[in-house]
Amino acid sequence: MKSHTGYLWFQTGSRTEFINITELVEEELAKSGITEGLCLVNSMHITSSVFINDDEPGLLSDYGRWLEKLAPYDPGSYRHNLTGEDNGDAHHKRQVMGREVVVAVTEGRLDLGTWERIFYGEFDGRRRKRVLVKIIGD
Repeated sequence: MKSHTGYLWFQTGSRTEFINITELVEEELAKSGITEGLCLVNSMHITSSVFINDDEPGLLSDYGRWLEKLAPYDPGSYRHNLTGEDNGDAHHKRQVMGREVVVAVTEGRLDLGTWERIFYGEFDGRRRKRVLVKIIGD
């Protein structure tokens, strides 16, 4: 069995942003030379997310509005922010959207459904953050 580790780096221009990273993950898969296995894509920061869904602008906009209703950006509303941070909402948004995804690798390709794409979700976009891409298989 072989393994490959790659890192993707992001620093978004806005506090909340969704980025389709499918092609970047496919590039890591190509580098790996692995044709059968599993691909883990993991946000390594507690205020960002990796998830799979449709790359449809209305849906992504709906996610942003929905998450803001669930956990509004309001620094005075979160005890976490007493530590000097103002990102209590971002921690909650990450918890809802998830930390990671695992995608099967079949015949050298990500085995995604027809409309499925891999996204990086940023909820506290003032810092440079990384995403781990770990691929194992043969």
